[in-house]
Amino acid sequence: MRILTRYVATTYLRILALCLGAFIAIYLVVDFMEKVARFTRSGASWYVIFSFFVAKTPEIISQSAPLAVLMATLLTLATLSMNSEITAMRSCGIGLARITMPILVIAFIFSVLSLVVGEMVLPKSYAKRTYIQEVLIEKKSPSTFFRQQNIWYREPGAVLRAALFDPGSQTLKGITFWELDHDLKPLRRTDAASGILGANGWIFKNAVVCDFAPGEPKFHEAATLPVPLKLKPADLKVLGKYSDNMTISELRNYCKKLREGGYDPTRYLAQMHGRFSLPFGAAVMAFLGVPFAMRSSRSSGIALGIGLSLGIGFLYVIVNNVILSFGQVGVLPPIVAAWATNFIFLLVGIWLCLTVES
Repeated sequence: MRILTRYVATTYLRILALCLGAFIAIYLVVDFMEKVARFTRSGASWYVIFSFFVAKTPEIISQSAPLAVLMATLLTLATLSMNSEITAMRSCGIGLARITMPILVIAFIFSVLSLVVGEMVLPKSYAKRTYIQEVLIEKKSPSTFFRQQNIWYREPGAVLRAALFDPGSQTLKGITFWELDHDLKPLRRTDAASGILGANGWIFKNAVVCDFAPGEPKFHEAATLPVPLKLKPADLKVLGKYSDNMTISELRNYCKKLREGGYDPTRYLAQMHGRFSLPFGAAVMAFLGVPFAMRSSRSSGIALGIGLSLGIGFLYVIVNNVILSFGQVGVLPPIVAAWATNFIFLLVGIWLCLTVES
């Protein structure tokens, strides 16, 4: 039995590496053809362009993993079936569960590794890739950056701090704005509840202004206050603190910070749970691929395997994105929206496995 396990596992790993490599290569080629003209027009060197695609590779692996695992499962079992090896195994009394156990174990380990990569590698690579594209290639201002707790922006004569930037509404919240003289001494401080971008700069709402004139500071309030800042929402996205470049623990703390600040964290809670569920989509795809491979004929196994893997993979992505969007807007609980797709496809796989065994 150890020989059988080693043989199936080796076959599966070889095909999995081939499928994953093929998906990465196809993705890189298509993405390269789409972006290379725009990048070269921006004056980017080939080294910078190469660094961009290297930094994007972990993200490509994460996105391609479920589809690669599914295709590898279908192709492995189809190959064994075409060579009559499945028939020989079952004629010796070896059940379907025993034959496919190495595949399922490898797929589960692959899912765990994807989770680890998504937690330790993907946030850093995403931030690096975003920095290369926005700053080194598109030449946007690197003076804007996000920290865990605060957003800071500086330009000559002014410093801005904001507690939060909402990309959806392009709104700054919890603003403190200092105007400085040439010696960096404060001339005026403005505290505002929020700020939106107007035609001639930012417009602060519910602002309290403190003028540091000679003598006692003078305070006055303004419902709306125009401020001629050069800051643009596109600049805020250079190193923006989105879920893609946050670890799960950072996402959890970010949701806690939003809740404590009176903001709705539902969107980020759904994305946090999705960071847990998506890597295990690979294990679900492997389990789902087993009955489909067993149902295919020996003559059309490989062709049908490729077609089925692409069809099921795209269906999984569509269903997962739709259900996850329901969780982000609060229609479904975030944890339910994140795991619902895996649960649905797992139930389908269990039902198909029962019919294959019968």
